[in-house]
Amino acid sequence: MDINTGDTAWVLASAALVLFMTPGLALFYGGMVRSKSVLNMMMMSFIALGTVSVAWVLWGYSEAFGESWHGIVGNPFQHFGLDGLLGDRVFGTIPAAAFVAFQSVFAIIAVALVSGAIADRARFTAWTVFTVVWATVVYFPVAHWVFAFDGFAAERGGWIANQLKAIDFAGGTAIHINAGAAGLALALVLGKRVGFGREPMRPHNLTLVMIGAGILWFGWFGFNAGSALGANGTAAVAWVNTLAATGAAMLGWLLVERRRDGHPTSLGAASGVVAGLVAITPACSALTPVGSVLLGLVAGAVCAYAVSLKFRLGFDDSLDVVGVHLVGGLVGTLGVGFLASASAPAGVDGLFYGGGLDQLWRQAVGAVAVLAFSFLVTTVIGVVIQRTMGFRVETDHEVAGIDLREHAETGYDISGVTGGRFAAGLPASHSGPPQAGQPARTHEGASA
Repeated sequence: MDINTGDTAWVLASAALVLFMTPGLALFYGGMVRSKSVLNMMMMSFIALGTVSVAWVLWGYSEAFGESWHGIVGNPFQHFGLDGLLGDRVFGTIPAAAFVAFQSVFAIIAVALVSGAIADRARFTAWTVFTVVWATVVYFPVAHWVFAFDGFAAERGGWIANQLKAIDFAGGTAIHINAGAAGLALALVLGKRVGFGREPMRPHNLTLVMIGAGILWFGWFGFNAGSALGANGTAAVAWVNTLAATGAAMLGWLLVERRRDGHPTSLGAASGVVAGLVAITPACSALTPVGSVLLGLVAGAVCAYAVSLKFRLGFDDSLDVVGVHLVGGLVGTLGVGFLASASAPAGVDGLFYGGGLDQLWRQAVGAVAVLAFSFLVTTVIGVVIQRTMGFRVETDHEVAGIDLREHAETGYDISGVTGGRFAAGLPASHSGPPQAGQPARTHEGASA
């Protein structure tokens, strides 16, 4: 098939939009931590841009989309260094290199999402090592399961895409359930932050949070509509459904806040936006716009309640990666089984449209498989890193401020002394500004 220039332009533009989501995530996460941790939090996203990009080019793409070994993983050596993909090879109507570019930015943000669960307490070097190991052992194989369709970009592709035939249009399982389960595993391995449950750990800069949420929403249109891999009707439906579900989820979250806490908050609005984006990601090709509104309302409300689970269950998921990504991903993935309509591009009816339980069980099996695999393997990776090089910073450095310990910098210069060798000698009282203007509620914030 010949290359379509319009499709190619759309996919490359979408890849750029998704790449922009990682700096947006850095702002979102950075605003939600305390001022003494903002630089470290943002660097945890930025380092993934470096490590995962290199891993993807060398072996990651081949591991995700190379010739399949029993539907589990691709051959990492088949396209090592993108061998054989830079010439005239075409996937559908786009060059192979355009598909490589689009999928690379999915891998980057999937890794970066995990960092929110361990904010304030992870060694930067250990996290850097984790990004490469987790991408290689967890994300690339799961991407093969979900995205590697036989005959398109892979030879004998992944088992979820080809044998199970669960619908995950843009990564509800491969990215959000995967990252959410990994975040839970790491939160348990590293343990609670000093003062968790006793001291307020509110977002230090809600302006950054709102800017980050806006960038994420903007970029997510590339995430979802770009997954059509062409400028076509499926992309248009995915775009509209993404808008509808996200707006509804924000309203759903704010309604819960208004009823539960007495007032809607900016943090709630931003968190609701992200919950809706997460939920519609696997479903945007399978639902009608009305179904998307319903899914968004449910996701916003359910995630608003889910973020409090960490206090009841006693685990410290710093920025609610579990409450938003794991729970939101489950809502969206299972929602396909209930709300899918054959009138949408995916052409499948869910339970509410007369399709019975057939699609629902497929969605459930795919979701549980990714959740279990990610949680178990991430636990092993986290324990090994903790016992070898140490994953968690020392207690006194955590209390004083991880920015100073890990980067010899502070996020805000309030003393006239900036960065480098001078900042490393500042006392803890100079690690950032007082946390003024924080919301009254004790909830620490939700993740992107």
